[in-house]
Amino acid sequence: MLTTQQLIAKYGEPNESGNYLVSIDLPYPMRLSWDKNARVTKMRCHKLVADKFKAVFADLLTHYGLPKIQELGIDLFGGCFNFRAMRGGSDYSRHSWGLAIDLDPDRNKLKETAKTARFARPEYKPMIDIFYKHNFKSLGVEKNYDWMHFEIGS
Repeated sequence: MLTTQQLIAKYGEPNESGNYLVSIDLPYPMRLSWDKNARVTKMRCHKLVADKFKAVFADLLTHYGLPKIQELGIDLFGGCFNFRAMRGGSDYSRHSWGLAIDLDPDRNKLKETAKTARFARPEYKPMIDIFYKHNFKSLGVEKNYDWMHFEIGS
């Protein structure tokens, strides 16, 4: 996992304006986790990781297909860019750069461990492998909490 200083050196200082963000088209519709009737077809992320995010979503669609993605809740969007401090801390959240995404946060709570987090189940291993293939890390795998969270690894 990258330190804040490493992130600033590579991706710049985060800011509220998000002038380093681009909007990408998603290859399948996602649903807002807090309003499952609201569709998400675009996502704003850091311009230097936009292609990586697009590749992750394309690979997820190829591997699972849309019906299985929806059944597993992989399409439940919990957010990407959000300029803020880490929960419970003063350091920047990785979301402040648009370098991280949260998926299905209702069933992968912040402090859940592999005992109860949905994404720790075997049917999600291909999803996690796809994120790693494209240089994203899972806090669930790396630290056994916050299984919803995937952030760029370098």
